[in-house]
Amino acid sequence: QYGVGPLCSELHIAPSTYYHCQQQRHHPDKRSARAQRDDWLKKEIQRVYDENHKVYGVRKVWRQLLREGIRVARCTVARLMAVMGLAGVLRGKKVRTTISRKAVAAGDRVNRQFVAERPDQ
Repeated sequence: QYGVGPLCSELHIAPSTYYHCQQQRHHPDKRSARAQRDDWLKKEIQRVYDENHKVYGVRKVWRQLLREGIRVARCTVARLMAVMGLAGVLRGKKVRTTISRKAVAAGDRVNRQFVAERPDQ
């Protein structure tokens, strides 16, 4: 009923963007090298994460991939794990660094009177 042109103008994108995405969907081998490697790395990261009972974080997944001979940067593992919604298990109790006391304020024993009679006094 509607053509590509009116739909793209409504979405504020160029028609070439629409056709580019369509081509990538139908021909995944024509995607960029980074996108193809990311897809392969996502499978490897998911495998390592699942094999270790879903408790490994970025650093441990990255180390395991290096042990298996997969050269990848830690920031890449972090980026892909964030995209996939994976996170390691947090262990330990939250440390309480400040213990606020709800004590009554001390009384004014010296009868302090901070009143300025003129500016800059």
